[in-house]
Amino acid sequence: MTAPDPSTQAGARALALLDRELIGWLTTIDPAGQPQTSAVWFLWQDGEILVFSGKRARRNDNLLAHPLVSFNLNSDPGGGDIVTMEGVARIDLAAGPATASAAYLAKYRVLLADYDWSVEYFAAEYPVPVLVRPTRWRVG
Repeated sequence: MTAPDPSTQAGARALALLDRELIGWLTTIDPAGQPQTSAVWFLWQDGEILVFSGKRARRNDNLLAHPLVSFNLNSDPGGGDIVTMEGVARIDLAAGPATASAAYLAKYRVLLADYDWSVEYFAAEYPVPVLVRPTRWRVG
C-alpha cells in the first residue's frame, strides 16, 4: 500500500494531515540495533515522504546500514488521528537540494523565517535528501 485510501474517512484524514502537519517522527535503527527517533520536517509527495537530513545526522549512517524505518505524526490530544507508516528509506542525491523543491520550501517558509534561516543556509545544513517509500500504513 503506497498511500492511505482517500475514499475512506480515516484515509482522507491521514492524507490531509500529511499535507498540513509540519513535524513528523522518523525512526531509524543504529548499528547496535537501537531505534532512534528524530523529529523531522517532511513533505508527502508522489507517494513518498521527503526529508532533508542534517549533514551530521546519525540517521544518515543508520539508513545506509538499515533502510527499514517507521514514520509517524502526532495524534490529536485524545489519541485519535493516528498516522503511522513503515517503509524503506534511501538517500537519493538525484532528488536535489531543498532549494530545488518549491513545495517543500513553501511548506516550511514560516518555520525558516521563525528560525531566521535563509533557504541557502537550510540547504547547506540539511543537504541529504531522504526518500521513504511506504510499505504499510496504520491510520485511524
